[in-house]
Amino acid sequence: MSATTSEEDPWPVRTVARKIAEWVDRLGAVWVEGQLAQVNARSGTAFLTLRDPAADISLQLTAPAALVRDAGGAVTEGSRVIVHGKPSFYLGRGTLSLRVDRIRAVGLGELLARIERLRRLLAAEGLFDPSLKRRPPLLPHTIGLVTGRDSAAEHDVVRNATARWPAVRFRIENVAVQGGLAVEQVVGALRALDRDPDVEVIVLARGGGSVEDLLPFSDETLCRAVAACRTPVVSAIGHEPDTPLVDHVADVRCSTPTEAGRSLVPDLAEETARISGLRDRARRALHGWVDREQHRLDDLRRRPVLADPLRMVTAREGEIADARATAHRAVLRRLDRASSELEHLGARLAALGPTATLARGYAIVQLADRTDDVPPLLRSVADAPAGTGLRIRVADGAVAATVTTTPDPETR
Repeated sequence: MSATTSEEDPWPVRTVARKIAEWVDRLGAVWVEGQLAQVNARSGTAFLTLRDPAADISLQLTAPAALVRDAGGAVTEGSRVIVHGKPSFYLGRGTLSLRVDRIRAVGLGELLARIERLRRLLAAEGLFDPSLKRRPPLLPHTIGLVTGRDSAAEHDVVRNATARWPAVRFRIENVAVQGGLAVEQVVGALRALDRDPDVEVIVLARGGGSVEDLLPFSDETLCRAVAACRTPVVSAIGHEPDTPLVDHVADVRCSTPTEAGRSLVPDLAEETARISGLRDRARRALHGWVDREQHRLDDLRRRPVLADPLRMVTAREGEIADARATAHRAVLRRLDRASSELEHLGARLAALGPTATLARGYAIVQLADRTDDVPPLLRSVADAPAGTGLRIRVADGAVAATVTTTPDPETR
């Protein structure tokens, strides 16, 4: 038989099975760790199912029944064990199994050491960084809850949240919270809730238990799934002393499911009282502001300029009247002085003019006829030639006038 096959020269099933068995037989013995999902040791050969805690993968084990009985309580369903065996392929059914010759339970100290190593690894990658934590909304539209079916944790979360806010809405995903299927189911529920646009916060809730019971919540796959969620995640696993690794990765850590139910939503009574208090404070503040503004308006209205708006006009009116009176008196005084000066000037003019002279008995003589020997008519002193003189003599009621002329010294 050729070493290769073709459409014209295929291998029969027995040949393929035998070659697989030969190849598996060449594999050496291996140490495998997992969680026992099924144990059947009724006959001389025990049949066990070993599951991977982080994946939906299982492996069939066969072991002498005495080996299982000698292990005592360490070999029970749900136990974490380490087995040593050699892979084998059973030709009759075409199944792969592991023939086990040693079984030992994983001790608590070893589990804690592994959790510590994983904790340091995740911390070094920054998954515990407080700056990455997101604050859940004050009043989420819908709360996603991942918990066991009809568990006390589910009742605590729902009851406490509903008591605080009766209108709260939940989307509950019931999963296994311990055992070999826990990690896979919790991760699937997380991803389903994270895809729901109505879910604004996700709660992982589980009651208390032993370290072995809480191991799924310290699994690396689950921790990375929580860190990858876009929706804020609240961890409420176990009791106060229990701190699985998912507590450090989650955005909010609650010590118990009861605390988670109280922290998810505000208390309706407290919020109502707070709103009433705020309304009272706002009312008092508004009244105080109105009172202060009213007092300010009253103060402004009591000011003289607003209490008696015409007071300033009246005061200015008096000043204007006084100024007009002063100006009137000044004009009158000026007129009086000018009138007096005019009278004095008139008196002086009258005293110096011919009218006064005539009034005292003097007369102005005019010659009617003119001869060559007689000087011309004198109408004004300015018209008289130099050296001209006038003598007037009154005697016996008759007036006689004599004009004399003195020759000019320059014409002599």
